[in-house]
Amino acid sequence: MNHDVIITCALTGAGDTTSKSPHVPITPQQIAAAAIEAAKAGATVVHCHVRDPQTGKFSRDVALYREVMERIREADVDIIVNLTAGMGGDLEIGRDECPMEFGAGTDLVGPLTRLAHVEELLPDICTLDCGTLNFGDGNSIYVSTPQQLRAGAKRITELGVKAELEIFDTGHLWFAKQMIKEGLLHDPLFQLCLGIPWGAPADTTTMKAMVDNLPTDAVWAGFGIGRMQMPMAAQAVLLGGNVRVGLEDNIWLEKGVLATNGQLVERVTEILTRLGARVLSPAEGRVKMNLARR
Repeated sequence: MNHDVIITCALTGAGDTTSKSPHVPITPQQIAAAAIEAAKAGATVVHCHVRDPQTGKFSRDVALYREVMERIREADVDIIVNLTAGMGGDLEIGRDECPMEFGAGTDLVGPLTRLAHVEELLPDICTLDCGTLNFGDGNSIYVSTPQQLRAGAKRITELGVKAELEIFDTGHLWFAKQMIKEGLLHDPLFQLCLGIPWGAPADTTTMKAMVDNLPTDAVWAGFGIGRMQMPMAAQAVLLGGNVRVGLEDNIWLEKGVLATNGQLVERVTEILTRLGARVLSPAEGRVKMNLARR
């Protein structure tokens, strides 16, 4: 069991959740406010996407990321900032016998373009989604090829940003370790992402199998989506890891009750405390993750 736990709060994500809950932040001001709320609730790290303020849809706009970062950095809280670098890998295959007629959800760019905001803003951490995945039950695929991943990993390392490797299935973990072997990544973090159809399921057996294949002494976290968010948080800690909660992965506090990011942090903190663990401050989290404070 891990007795000294990092809590990451994933604030908004890129999914179609804004129509399902009024608490999912959309504008840079709302996203930064959610980060501050999570920090005051006890989070160690906040994981940030941005959205188009007019439509609520996902965005890769560097100016939106800049505003979020500036607002967080100007606030009277200490928090580690983790920016997604996964946007730009969405491919919606055309329907039926017209697969090349890509759908409106397609947003496919090169590996360095996905890092434009990371290049400019130099967050503490950025993510690297370590493989291609059928995403959901329709025609959507998340695309991240070995060549793209090698280019992205190399650039993140050159920038001095800590990489968090998002592992959605066992093959992703296999390739993540290959990039470390090739010297493209040094001392990365690992995030085990469970329950996304059709990646790794959110259950004990799958998480345990992934943990058993992590590099020795890896700093890792795990999460489940939806109603499996809190069970998988407890399971991760019992297996020696850290946790992620937040509205990106789950909008409910309990059945029929919509959550805020701060409430999810408070709820998982209560669970961890009852298990006998404590939550690390951002200062302590930087030490555990070997981060240089920016």
